[in-house]
Amino acid sequence: MTRRDFFGTALAAAAGPSWDAGRVRHILPGANHNRFLIKVSFDGPLDRPPVLRAGPVLARAERTDSAGRFWSFDVAGLAPSREYTLSLTDARGRRLCDPWPLRTMPHPDEEVARFRLMIYTCAGGNDAQRIPDSDKPYWVSLAQRRKLFAAGLAQNPDAMVAIGDHVYWDQRFARGAGSPGGSPFQRQVMGGDFDRDIPVIGTPNEEKVKRAVDPQVANLYGTLFRSVPVHFVQDDHDYFENDEAIPAGISFPPDDFMIRLARATQHLYYPEFLPDAGRPAGLPGSMSGDRASGLSECFGTLRWGRAAELLIYDCRRFQTLKGPHAVLAPENVEAWLIRRMKESPAAHVVNVPSMPIAWSAGKWGEWYPDVLLDDGSIGTAKPKYFWQEGWKLQHDRLLAACSAMERIPMFLSGDLHALAHGRIFANGKQSLRRNPVHTVLTGPISTGPRGWPSSARGTPPQVATGIEIEQDLAPVEYNGFTIIDFYRDRAEFSQYRWKLDQPEDLLDRLQPFHRFTLTRVV
Repeated sequence: MTRRDFFGTALAAAAGPSWDAGRVRHILPGANHNRFLIKVSFDGPLDRPPVLRAGPVLARAERTDSAGRFWSFDVAGLAPSREYTLSLTDARGRRLCDPWPLRTMPHPDEEVARFRLMIYTCAGGNDAQRIPDSDKPYWVSLAQRRKLFAAGLAQNPDAMVAIGDHVYWDQRFARGAGSPGGSPFQRQVMGGDFDRDIPVIGTPNEEKVKRAVDPQVANLYGTLFRSVPVHFVQDDHDYFENDEAIPAGISFPPDDFMIRLARATQHLYYPEFLPDAGRPAGLPGSMSGDRASGLSECFGTLRWGRAAELLIYDCRRFQTLKGPHAVLAPENVEAWLIRRMKESPAAHVVNVPSMPIAWSAGKWGEWYPDVLLDDGSIGTAKPKYFWQEGWKLQHDRLLAACSAMERIPMFLSGDLHALAHGRIFANGKQSLRRNPVHTVLTGPISTGPRGWPSSARGTPPQVATGIEIEQDLAPVEYNGFTIIDFYRDRAEFSQYRWKLDQPEDLLDRLQPFHRFTLTRVV
C-alpha cells in the first residue's frame, strides 16, 4: 500500500461510522520526522493521566488545564517516514477511543517525489452568533465548515497549515456590527467578562476561555485531522482582538493579558511548532519554561524531506512601533527567514506569514500604508493613523530575499478573506523581474456576510500601492482552501471555493475552480 493509499483509507475510516471517538472531543496532531505533539480534549475530566502509545513508544502526557479535560502528548524518538498506530487508554487500560494511524514526516535529507499540502485561513467563529438586524448566521456553520474540511481531506493531504484567526472573540477593539467582544452574546456564552487582573489558567478566566474557544476549535475540528499533521499560526484575532489603531487606543502589540489568552488557547487546543535543525532554538516565543522541550509558539518550520521547507511566522506578537525601525517579525526571525531562503537544501522554500502580501483592504496592521479613499480606491493620499514605515521596509527586504532565490519564490498567506494568485514584478523601485514573486491568498473557511472586506472594510482587496503585479486570479470573496502539490521542479495549485448563497450540497462534490502550475524561471 502506498502512503497516499494508506491515508486515503485512514481518512475514509475517520469520516465513517466505523471509527469510534469514544470520550474524545478533539484531536489535533503535530509531527516532524522524529516526534509527535498531539493535543486532545475529552468529554469530561480524567482523574489520572491517560496513556497514549505510538506503536511501542509511550508518550509523555501533560495535563494542560486545571480540571483534567485537556491533555498534551509528546512522543519522541520516532523513526522518519514511518506509520505508527496510536492507542489511547485511561490509566486503568480502558480504551478512550479507537486506535488511529499517524505518520512521521520524512527525514530532512530524504528525497521525496511529491508533498501535498492543504492550506487555508480564518476558520474561527461561534456559529450560534447571529447578525443583529437580520437574525441571519454571522458565520458559516460548523457543519458547513466541516464539509469544507472533508473536501480538502478527500484530496489526501500530507499536512495542513491553518493561517490565523482560529478564534474570533475580540474584547476591546471589535469591529463591525455583530462582533462578539463586549456584547451580551459574549457574556452569555462565557458567563461574564474576563478579569484582566488575574491569570488565565487556574482562575475563573480558564472556564471562560473554554466556553469561548470550545465551539470554535474543539467542536469544529473534532477528530477529522487526527491522521494529518497540522500547523497553526496565530494572527490578530487569536490574541482576542482585532488589529486596530484609533485615537481611543491601539490594539497591538498585544498586552500581557492578550498574550496569556493566546498562549492558553494554543496550549489547550492545538500543537506548538516542533524543533527543526534549521531554525534557531532561541527565537522569541521558544523554549518557554512551561512548555515541552524545543517547542516554538510563534515561528515554525514544515519540512518535508528535500521537497519543501515552509517558513511559518506570526506577525503580531512581537510587532513594534518604532517608526522606520519598526518590524512585524523580530530582527532575528527576519535573519532566520533570509538565511533559510539562501541556504536550505529543499527544492522549495516557502514563506507563510500570518499577514497577506501584495493586497490590502486599508486595515491598520498590515505591511502597507494604504487606506480607503473617498473614490473607493486605496492609496496613500491620506495618512494611516499610527502605521509604521518600518513594517514596509521589512516587507521589502523579505521580497528581495525571496526573489533572489534560485527557486520559485512564493508567499502563502491568509487574513484577507479571499482567494487569489498573482506574480509580483516590482515593489516600488525594487525590480523583481529576474524572478517574480508569487503570492497566494489561500482561502477562508468560516467568513460570513459581514466578514468580507467589501462589507467590513468597504472595499474588496485591492493591489497595494507600489506593487506591480500580474493577477492570474484577482481576489474573490469566497470561502475555500488551497491544495498544493510540491514536486522537485514545480508546484501545482488547486483552489476550491463555496459561499453561503450557494446550495449546500455543492460542498459534497466540490471541485477546483482555479488551477495553476509554478515552474522555475531562473
